Amino acid sequence: MSVGLLGRKIGMTQVYTGDGVLEPVTVIEAGPCVVLQVRSTDRDGYDAVQLGFADKARGKANRATRGHVAAIDSRRRKAGTATAPKANCEPKRWVREFRCRDAAHGLKVGDVLQPSSLEGVKFVDVVGVTRGRGFSGAMRRHNFRGQPASHGAKRVHRKPGSIGASADPSRVFPGTRMAGHYGAERVTVRNLRVVRLDNETNVVLVRGAVPGPNGSFVMIRRSRKG
Repeated sequence: MSVGLLGRKIGMTQVYTGDGVLEPVTVIEAGPCVVLQVRSTDRDGYDAVQLGFADKARGKANRATRGHVAAIDSRRRKAGTATAPKANCEPKRWVREFRCRDAAHGLKVGDVLQPSSLEGVKFVDVVGVTRGRGFSGAMRRHNFRGQPASHGAKRVHRKPGSIGASADPSRVFPGTRMAGHYGAERVTVRNLRVVRLDNETNVVLVRGAVPGPNGSFVMIRRSRKG
């Protein structure tokens, strides 16, 4: 099954393989993920499977969020209008869709996916949001070396220096590396090898680093290159 999983990054550790090799791995709590919707070309214009992960307290979920996962009283329902099937589960904090050619894959709304759905998959792509670092200078954001720290330099040690704008071209080119917002970007790390799947604790171990701080949500999908 190539739909994928949603999860939460726990952190990094080291494990020994069967050959006695010590490998660095990232621990991801993947699942249980509930199938909230199954998109189809005939109805939605594209094929996809929508998954939800991590329960949200009902008191913190609005009516639209609760109605997305469970049948609640509404004017359409009272009028007898047919509505889409519901998963009849708790509201979810992390909801994402996985595009795929054959969206069904034998799945239906309400099914629960666990790490065992990745059985037989050797490499995966992990999508996450990097740690946000706010407004950062050029040295931290772009690894500039700064200005010389020799005699005569005064309060310019961490400045980027000239940006090349003069009478010609009389403007700053787009994309010039300068200070600005750093981090909080969607990043995909490709071809991470799956080291271990634990269905009892809903844990997936992948070799290598995963974007984002500990506790952040990530998407796991079959590698598109492997």
